[in-house]
This record gives sequence, structure tokens and C-alpha cells, in this order.
Amino acid sequence: MKGYDARMKRGLTLLKKLGQRGPGLAVQKQLYPDLYELSVGHLFGDIWTRPHLTLRERQIVTLAVNVGLVRPRGTPPHFRSALHLGFTKAEIMEIIIHAGTYAGWGAMGNAAHQFAEVLEDLEREKKEKRAAGGPRRVRRPGVRARRRRR
Repeated sequence: MKGYDARMKRGLTLLKKLGQRGPGLAVQKQLYPDLYELSVGHLFGDIWTRPHLTLRERQIVTLAVNVGLVRPRGTPPHFRSALHLGFTKAEIMEIIIHAGTYAGWGAMGNAAHQFAEVLEDLEREKKEKRAAGGPRRVRRPGVRARRRRR
């Protein structure tokens, strides 16, 4: 596999790990495929897959920078990815508070508002899936449900 193909493959693999992120990349692909290929191949295929930082650490850095720079479009997809990677609501709020303290109260307030919208969207999407007969957890006969640890 040549360099370009390898970068795109790494980028697409990484994006799957980050989960559903919203329409941003699809818009890039439709509007100008070269921009999409730069985002997937370079940003996610080269930068996000570099050694020395874990995916979780990269997500923390990216959220902090996006919060600090008051990104109107880039931050919500990264909130989604953080949740998909297993971040808790409290962990994300602490990132917002910590970055916002350095970047300014307005940046913090903006990020909190964006995160609240993401949580509302995810809840609405979950309800829509249920209403449409989407996948549900089915209990198998004879198997007891496990309790979640708190």
C-alpha cells in the first residue's frame, strides 16, 4: 500500500474509533473532496495516529484547544467522540472548566452550551431509534442482567 492509501486507511480506521461525529466530514467530501482527503488522511491518518499520546490524551488536548479557541463547529463533534471513547459527563465538564479558566469565561460558557446541545441531540437520537424500532437490548432466557458499578 502506497503512502496516500495507507494514510487514508489509518484515518478512516481512527474515525471509526471516534464514533459518529456529525456531518462535518460528509460536507467536506461533497463540497471539495481534496479537503476531505486532507482531513482524513493528514489530520486523522497522520497526526492523530502519531505515537507517544493515547487516543484519550489526544481527545483531551483537542477538546481543550477547541474550547479555548471557541470553535463554533469543531467542538461538538469532539464532545461526541469523547463520549464515544468513554469520557463521562463530569470529565468533559472538567475539561471545559479547566480550559475555560485559562481561555476566558465566555469560552467556558460557549463550550458548556455546545456540550448541552450535544447531550440533547444524543438523547433525541436515542429516543428516535427506539421509536423506529431500533436495536434494543434483549435479555436471553435464563441470563440475569448484570448490575452496573457506580
